[in-house]
Amino acid sequence: MTGEGAAPVGLHARLGGPALSVWAKHERDSDRWLPLWRHMEDSAAVAGRLWDEWLPLSVRRLIAGALPGGEVDARRLVVWLAGVHDIGKATPAFACQVEQLAQVMRGHGLEMRSRQAMGADRRLAPHGLAGQVLLREWLEERHGWTVKQAGQFTVAVGGHHGVPPEHGQIQALDGHLHLLRTHGSSQVLWKRVQEELLDACADEFGVRQRLGAWQAVKLPQPVQVLLSALVIVSDWIASNPDLFPYFPEDVPRTGPERIAAAWRGLDLPGPWHAKEPVGNVQELFASRFDLPPGAKVRPVQEAAVELARSMDEPGLMAIEAPMGDGKTEAALAAVEVLASRFGSGGVFFALPTMATGNAMFPRLLDWLDRLPAPEGTRYSVQLAHSKAALNDDFADLMGKGRRIAAVDLDGSEEREWRPTSRNRFAAAELVAHAWLRGRKKAMLSSFVAGTVDQLLFAGLKSRHLAMRHLAIAGKVVVIDEAHAYDTYMSAYLDRVLSWLGAYRVPVVVLSATLPAGRRRELAEAYAGKAAGEAAASFDAVAQADGYPLLTAVTPGGEPVIRCPAASARGTDVELERLDDDMDILADRLERELAKGGCVLVVRNTVRRVLEAAAALRERFGEAHVTVAHSCFIDVDRAAKDAGLLKSFGPPGKADRPQAAHIVVASQVAEQSLDVDFDLLVTDLAPIDLLLQRMGRLHRHLRGGEKQTDRPEPLRQARCLVTGVDWSAPVPVPVRGSLAVYGVHALLRSAAVLLPHLGGGPERPVRLPADISPLVQRAYADEFDGPVGWAEALEAARARHEEHRADQAERAATFRLDAAARPGRPLFGWVAAGVGDADDTRQGRAQVRDSRESLEVVVVQRRADSTLATVPWLAPDSKGHPRAGLPLPTDQVPTALAARTAASCGLRLPIQFSYADVMDRAIDELEELHIHAWQMRGSHWLAGQLILPLDEDCQTHLAGFRLRYSPSDGLEVTRDERLEGSAARSG
Repeated sequence: MTGEGAAPVGLHARLGGPALSVWAKHERDSDRWLPLWRHMEDSAAVAGRLWDEWLPLSVRRLIAGALPGGEVDARRLVVWLAGVHDIGKATPAFACQVEQLAQVMRGHGLEMRSRQAMGADRRLAPHGLAGQVLLREWLEERHGWTVKQAGQFTVAVGGHHGVPPEHGQIQALDGHLHLLRTHGSSQVLWKRVQEELLDACADEFGVRQRLGAWQAVKLPQPVQVLLSALVIVSDWIASNPDLFPYFPEDVPRTGPERIAAAWRGLDLPGPWHAKEPVGNVQELFASRFDLPPGAKVRPVQEAAVELARSMDEPGLMAIEAPMGDGKTEAALAAVEVLASRFGSGGVFFALPTMATGNAMFPRLLDWLDRLPAPEGTRYSVQLAHSKAALNDDFADLMGKGRRIAAVDLDGSEEREWRPTSRNRFAAAELVAHAWLRGRKKAMLSSFVAGTVDQLLFAGLKSRHLAMRHLAIAGKVVVIDEAHAYDTYMSAYLDRVLSWLGAYRVPVVVLSATLPAGRRRELAEAYAGKAAGEAAASFDAVAQADGYPLLTAVTPGGEPVIRCPAASARGTDVELERLDDDMDILADRLERELAKGGCVLVVRNTVRRVLEAAAALRERFGEAHVTVAHSCFIDVDRAAKDAGLLKSFGPPGKADRPQAAHIVVASQVAEQSLDVDFDLLVTDLAPIDLLLQRMGRLHRHLRGGEKQTDRPEPLRQARCLVTGVDWSAPVPVPVRGSLAVYGVHALLRSAAVLLPHLGGGPERPVRLPADISPLVQRAYADEFDGPVGWAEALEAARARHEEHRADQAERAATFRLDAAARPGRPLFGWVAAGVGDADDTRQGRAQVRDSRESLEVVVVQRRADSTLATVPWLAPDSKGHPRAGLPLPTDQVPTALAARTAASCGLRLPIQFSYADVMDRAIDELEELHIHAWQMRGSHWLAGQLILPLDEDCQTHLAGFRLRYSPSDGLEVTRDERLEGSAARSG
């Protein structure tokens, strides 16, 4: 046999007739096929190209570090595993599936029963598991490996369809070896063919002489995951018949010519090769960001870059700084340094919501445009959430890209989709056909902005989890608004951080209001919990009281803490109680706005938003009150955000109203929008969120330090806190606030604010100086509340702890285990998992402690019963009309009409999240089942639930009356028709 140093000659030349007859792929429509040897060679060649041209340096280093021969060994191993991954197809259990190809194999002596005769037993030998068993046998019998030594390598073969086998499945197949080799006269030939194929791969891919050295290796589980993922990616690419045509080929090619043509056709952008920026921090920021003239880098930004430059190993850096202090820019500057130092090939920017993801995406693109890169460099960029394709910035990028038909190995054939299918795709994931935009592959792009769900999915036991791990293992991960995640989400986040630490992924965590205990939990999750004396260093993390504050820690290392100076500008916010009464609110705002000004009123529920807006419009008029909340169709929500920025954004970028104006908003005003108001009225909320809301108050200087461009009565920042019965001995928040936040967080917030409420100029909340003290006190384990509050606070704390324990217990059900000891195979890694974890309503509900939400596409039913897009939409960015476009039900609508309709997606409120109501709503919505829209050719509307509104923009659904307006969004009330009939029947 050819030795280690011999040149490859091709698998075909190493094999005899029976082995050459084994098939791997078959095209039912044309009867074209692909022999196994060809697919083995294709997959191995793709793996080599991925290693050489696509895989980030950090991932290559991690895999190489586990092998005695370093990077040379690592490349050989990846190529070999990809080459042998389908050896399980050289079995009767697989080969019997296509009778004409099975008959050819029988002609070479490889006997097998028909598929029907083999029966249900065949399911015990899926070809991935069969391949794992065959490779294990070959390593044991031909090379002297033990079962334990083999398992850590062979699991990449067994799990190449997304789920590593479980021990029970392996044992079941060991008891049915006739599925691997037909008993009788051909049994020896079957075994010889299997060994011949494996021998040929060992020689062709240069591993035969390395197997002895690898026998002593104990592969860390993170390396096993990455190997498995690389095999999956290689197989997916090599299984694409557009890139790797089946036989007979239209244009016969040699093996090297075939892979060269496929790689050109794939046109996969390589990873980011970051170069460490030179010069001082001021120069770096001036070259990367659109700074105003004369702007100086803030101390926290400079400290973040210097801390990143001082890190000798990949680690986690937490940046705590006030709202509006440039944390995003600090993170991106640190990312560039960290990526250059540790070989990261991209960035994932994780944000709390789709809205914050959409807001971040153009900033990410602008930063990318300013990065230094050789001429001709291309980056793969992705907006990762279920409605990404409806984002104009992302749609522009898709329009520039080449479209490549990509096979979806875990999908099914052309079929009609039903909205109730638990496996249905999110519509946005179906529109992009370039390879990195496909299902389950989007996160493999080098630069990704998306919802934090995409990161949390890496901690959820689910199919193709290895792909998600590969996607984040080669990036720097930025986690924004880290304070915004509850116990349930934090359980997943902490587990993901432990894996990121194991992968040596640099992580940057951002927050304005991070409780000290949570800071410690994040650091320990990434670095691993310390014991003994080392634990004292993490005590210091929890005890640090500086603000701004930087914390850095490496896996197994001790934390480093930096306390940069605060920015020069601060704001004193005077707090005042305001009774929860509409007339009192309107009277107060009438006095405050006598000379004009802009007020933000934040309510904790949509119902309270709409009630307040109605009352204020009666007093101030329709034109002077704007509503913003989450229950708008997507296109209206985006227009709302754009309108708020246009009217209330930074000086020089906004056309501020001349007359008095009131914005009544829900929590959507807390994050992502750089808006600035003269006065804030807010429902009581947890202290961190209340401080976020205060960050929208006097956010920018208008007329210098004395704010002389604001109306004279509003030049002092003031916040009126309402949504509470302040007259009670212990404040009583309104029911809606209790339902959203719970009594514990609200009472703690009220308690720490009590010295400031009504304190006037003597006791303002000083931003940013008071941010950390208020947050730390509100979230401290030991809490001394006001006199007379002790009983209420203790009862609230007990309920809160019970709720947290319940969240943690439920989160553990499908949460991935921490990485086990090196050498332990990944068998059962995602056992008892959730199946697929896509960005659907079911998937998101797995990593968020929330009920499944129901999403619909809103259209209008005209008087003649035809359907159309809603009538108030403005033209798109290219001037194309979007209002009232016909939506024919006997054919697929035009691309513009279908995309416009899809952009009118609406997530129904919590009333529709209860199981009985949701089931009833789905049943009623599916009565409008438009067959012509359900095939894959209708990618915008296939599988969507359609909610038609009448010409008055109203409808009835599941016992509720729904009314929609572009100014107020969705209003839901009990259906009076049903209530009336119930009364009559009673």
